[in-house]
Amino acid sequence: MRIRLNSIFVDDQQKALDFYTSILGFEKREDIPVGEFRWLTFASPEGGDAELSLEPNVNPAAKAYQEALFEQGIPITAFEVDDMDLEFQRLSALGVAFTTNPTDAGPVIMAVFADTCGNLIQIYQTSHE
Repeated sequence: MRIRLNSIFVDDQQKALDFYTSILGFEKREDIPVGEFRWLTFASPEGGDAELSLEPNVNPAAKAYQEALFEQGIPITAFEVDDMDLEFQRLSALGVAFTTNPTDAGPVIMAVFADTCGNLIQIYQTSHE
């Protein structure tokens, strides 16, 4: 068994696709029309089989969950980075709104930002000195 696909809810699929590809640098894998919405997935350009699906947030229960996590400052998912300082500077220069600046949290350095589509995303670096 392996993790191949995970999903997050977004309030605007096109805005999310633009952010996750143009700002974060992920590559679009699937973009298939499904009624009024799209089956959208993306993955890291560094390889691997894992993909993230950008699901339209039209389900009231999912919308309440997404809003509650955001209000409580809880990230919906996390992405690993090789160099936190470099990534923080790059994303900040692109206008990404961080809610938590890089913070040493013991075995990791982490930061949190808003994805412009209703979610908080954590980035982390595992090895640092």
